[in-house]
Amino acid sequence: MERTSAEPEERTRAGRRLPADLRMRRHAAQFVRDVTAHNRLPLDYSVASLRVVDFVIDGLRKSGRDQAAVAHVLFGLGVYAGEVLVRRAGAEWVEFDQGQRELFGRPVGVRMPDGRVWNPLGKVVKRFELGERESLRTFYLQLHGRARAQVPGAVGADGASDGL
Repeated sequence: MERTSAEPEERTRAGRRLPADLRMRRHAAQFVRDVTAHNRLPLDYSVASLRVVDFVIDGLRKSGRDQAAVAHVLFGLGVYAGEVLVRRAGAEWVEFDQGQRELFGRPVGVRMPDGRVWNPLGKVVKRFELGERESLRTFYLQLHGRARAQVPGAVGADGASDGL
C-alpha cells in the first residue's frame, strides 16, 4: 500500500495496518487537538469550518513556503476536510484501489452514500496550488445533496481535477 510521507502508519498490536476509517478519524482528532491548542481556530467539523480551512491554506500560500515545507499541515487539513464529509454528508473513509490511487495520487479518500469517491487530501493541495477557485466549503456545498445512481467504485464526475 502506497502512502504519502505525511500519512501516519498506524498499526494494531498484531501488526496489521488499521483500517482507513480508524486511521483518518484518529488523525483528524489529533490534528484538531494540536491546532486548537495553539490557535483559536473554530475547527468543529461543521460545514462552516471549511471556510477556516480555506483561510488557513490561503495563509500558507501567502507565507511563501513551498508545498513540501507545509505538507504535514496540508495533510492534516485534508484529513479534517474529509472528516467533515464523513460527519456531515454520510461519507466514509476508504482505501483507494490501485486505479483510484493512480488517478488521485493518494492511498485513501472518502466514498459518498451514492458511491462516488472523492479525494479531500488532494483538494487541499489544489487549494494551496491554485487558490480561491478550489474552495473546500464551496465544493462541499456543491457536492452535498447531489444524487447519482450508485455505481460500485464510482469516481467523481470531474475525476482527479475536481474531486474533493
